[in-house]
Amino acid sequence: MHPANYVPVYVMLPLGVVNADNVFENLEALRTQLKQLRAADVDEVKVDVWWGIIEGNDPEIYDWRAYRSLFQMIQEEDLKLQAVMSFHQCGDNVGDNGTIPLPKWVRDIGATNPDIYYTNRRGSRYEGSLSRGLDLETLFHGRMGLQLYRDFMKSFRDNMSDFLDSGMITEIEVGIGHCGELRYPSCRQNQGWVFPGIGEFQCYDKYLQEEFKVSAKAAGHPDWDLPDDAGEYNDTPSDTKFFGADGTYLTEKGKLFLAWYSYTLFEHVDCVIDTTNAVFRGCKLKLAVKVSGIHWWYRDDSHAAELTAGYYNVKDHDGYRILARMLSRHNCTLNFTCVEMRNFEQSEEAKSAPEQLVQQVFSDAWRENIEVGYESALNRYDQKSYNQILKIARPNGVN
Repeated sequence: MHPANYVPVYVMLPLGVVNADNVFENLEALRTQLKQLRAADVDEVKVDVWWGIIEGNDPEIYDWRAYRSLFQMIQEEDLKLQAVMSFHQCGDNVGDNGTIPLPKWVRDIGATNPDIYYTNRRGSRYEGSLSRGLDLETLFHGRMGLQLYRDFMKSFRDNMSDFLDSGMITEIEVGIGHCGELRYPSCRQNQGWVFPGIGEFQCYDKYLQEEFKVSAKAAGHPDWDLPDDAGEYNDTPSDTKFFGADGTYLTEKGKLFLAWYSYTLFEHVDCVIDTTNAVFRGCKLKLAVKVSGIHWWYRDDSHAAELTAGYYNVKDHDGYRILARMLSRHNCTLNFTCVEMRNFEQSEEAKSAPEQLVQQVFSDAWRENIEVGYESALNRYDQKSYNQILKIARPNGVN
C-alpha cells in the first residue's frame, strides 16, 4: 500500500506506438523500454487510442487487434494503463512525430461539407477534429457527432473488457478537441501560427454561426454577429481592436460573445463526459480531461491567447473555476500541462506566466474537490525542469 501522500508517476508512450496502418511495430524494443520503466518504479503508462486508426476505413467497423497486442504486453510487464480516447488528428502539436488523420470516411464527408470542421473568420478549416457544432447533427451515415464518440468507446469497452475487469486499465482520458485537449484549435502551426501569437477564434463554421445567432437573439441582440476585429494568428493583443486597451472584449457585446464561445466548448465537454460515464458505468476506473496550458499573454489584461482557445479567463471572470466546477459534477480528473515551465524561461514579449497559470488552475480544481494530474508541455531532459515538476507535486519540499 502506498502512503496517503504518495504521488504516482506516469509515462506517455510514443504517439505512433501503433502506426497509421494499425500495425504494432518494434515489439521487442518496446518490451525493453517497458521493463526499464517498471525497474524505475513507474506506476503506469499512458497511450493514445486513435479513432483514425481503429475506425479508419469504414463507419462502425473497428479493428482492435494491434491495440490488444499492445495492452497484453503492458500487462505482462506488470504496468497499469491510462487510455486516451483520441478523437483528433495526430501531427498538429509541437513534438508530434508522424501523422494519423481522422477516419477516411469522415474526411470524405468533410470533402463535400467542410463546415464539419472548426473554421476561422477567413474561412480556413481545421481538419484535425470535428466542430462542436456537430454534436446533435445527423451527418455521419445516420449518426450524430456525440454518437460517433459513444459508439467508439462502447466498442473499446466490449473489446477490452478483460483489461478493464482486471483493473489493468485505470483511467480513461477523453480527447475533447485540438491535440486531445479541451480547447479550440486557435493556434494552428499548419496555417502559420508561431509563438507567441494570440491565435484566432474558431467558430465560423455554419453550425456554430447559427448557434451564436440563436444565443444573441435570446439575449435581445439579434443584430450582433461574431467578432470581426480580433486580428490574426500572429498578432499581439495591442494589434487588435478586440483585445487592445479598452477593447471589444470589455464591452457588453464582447462579453456576450466570450461567454457563449466558452460555454459552448464546456457544454460539449459536459455532454461527452456524460456519454463516457454511461459507456463505462460499472468499471472501476477514473475519467479525465486534459486542459491546455495557454501561458502566453497571461500577464496581459486581455489574456488573449486563452480567450481564443476558449478559456474565458480575465480579471473579473475565472474561467478555470467554472471548468473545474463542471468537472467536479462528474468526479473527473483535470490533467494539465506546462508544469515544467518557469516564468523567467519565457520571452518577455510573450507576457507569459506559466507558474501563475498552474497555480490558478490547480487552486480552482482543489477548491472544487477534484484531482489534478499534470505533464510537461515539451520534451525536457534537464534537472531544473524536473525540480520544477517536483516542486508542484511537493510544494512543502521533498523528504
